[in-house]
Amino acid sequence: MGQEKWDLLWTPHRIAYIKGESRPSNTEEGPQCPFCRTDDSEEGLIVARGEHTYVVMNLFPYNPGHVLICPYRHVADFPDLTVEESSELSWFQARMMRAIRAASNPAGFNIGLNQGPAAGAGISGHLHQHIVPRWPGDSNFMTTVGGSRTMVMLLEESRDLFAAALADLDTSD
Repeated sequence: MGQEKWDLLWTPHRIAYIKGESRPSNTEEGPQCPFCRTDDSEEGLIVARGEHTYVVMNLFPYNPGHVLICPYRHVADFPDLTVEESSELSWFQARMMRAIRAASNPAGFNIGLNQGPAAGAGISGHLHQHIVPRWPGDSNFMTTVGGSRTMVMLLEESRDLFAAALADLDTSD
């Protein structure tokens, strides 16, 4: 697939987050934590599930294809992950990088964990790793002047592309 599927401008998703309208008020374990209430339907934007972790599209992406890897267990700090959880998180990181490359051919990635509010964690109670695909020039005048990011396809479309790329990886392994 070429870049043609990544040529649209779409940014309305960020305003709700910026205004705080859709941020959970309580990130304690339970129904208020967005990473504890996972929905298996495609509308839930889950890309893949493992035994200890899962991959989901970020509802407030920094770039097209921004995914999160979350442990099922409500844990805030990386050192508190079990060996199995951290191993699977790392395995999903590598698989998602391959799938995202196959689906959208990014030039690079930003990958990270924001640990605690001071480090930028918007939901600090439930650990989640960001994988953000990057392309040359993706931080352009829109970010600098307009204060917004450009999103080139709907989250559901990105989810479908990545799920298909993971399925292709499974058949080629």
